[in-house]
Amino acid sequence: MTIGSHLQALHGLPAFDFPDADAMGGELPDPASVAWRITVEAYESDEAWEDAFARFAAAVDLAKVRSLIVGAWSEVYDSGPDKVVSALLGSRDRLPELRALFVGDITFEECEISWINQGDVTPLLDGFPELEEFGVRGGMGLAFGAARHDRLRSLVIESGGLPAEVVRGVAACELPSLERLDLWLGTSGYGGDAELADLGPFLAGTRLPRLRRLALRNSEIQDEIAAALAAAPVVARLEVLDLSMGTLGDQGAAALLDGQPLTHLRELDLHHHFIDAQLAGRIRRALEPSGVTVDLDDVQEPWDDDMDSGRFTAVAE
Repeated sequence: MTIGSHLQALHGLPAFDFPDADAMGGELPDPASVAWRITVEAYESDEAWEDAFARFAAAVDLAKVRSLIVGAWSEVYDSGPDKVVSALLGSRDRLPELRALFVGDITFEECEISWINQGDVTPLLDGFPELEEFGVRGGMGLAFGAARHDRLRSLVIESGGLPAEVVRGVAACELPSLERLDLWLGTSGYGGDAELADLGPFLAGTRLPRLRRLALRNSEIQDEIAAALAAAPVVARLEVLDLSMGTLGDQGAAALLDGQPLTHLRELDLHHHFIDAQLAGRIRRALEPSGVTVDLDDVQEPWDDDMDSGRFTAVAE
């Protein structure tokens, strides 16, 4: 699977592409009614992202903007979003209503996910204390320090390989309002070197008191994660558990099934998996009568006869 389309919505608002310089002149929507996507050509752009943002700031009442999507910036293969971050922070006083921000809404045609150059995004959390949703795509060069944010409810980090330092940074954050955590852990071949121990603070259920939706997905250690979750304290207070897009097989699925009860969940998402059909049927019969929505779609076959080495994540390069 590759990321072939841009975000359609953010913070419950439909995405709207702010026009490029040549297309300016038409009527724009109400500033509070859409998630504004600001993007430039990923390669050889005639306009820098920060210049496009300056046009946006001149054309739209920033005081009413609630949701922003950062698309591609210039030379995204070769440079990180430092100037993007600086431009956003330079306008923070003019964005008092900003509640949602996503950095790196970039499709594979613009730049493969594991080749997106990222940077330190922690200053954006520090600079926008009223944010409720924050997301970022791309793990190369990504830095995420131990921050405190009292209002953030949703944190999403999408990658083909998430560095262990980033996972540890997120685990060290103080996020008392966080309800949704979604980490695409990826593969070691693309920098995803987090180990099960790095996920310990999430599994213990002590760091994020309001967490209700936990996604630890797109991982090559999906069986290990599933086995750990079978006895993890955090599970008892979750509504949604997402272990999709990874290499989940019979070992991890059986551990989940034989572990602590999951019948309190609203959703269990295991799509893109390598689970035997008979075992998948047992999972459905154990959970669906209790009202749990179980997603076991997108069954995969290993690349070769070795069920372990032949498994693959949904998103890598």
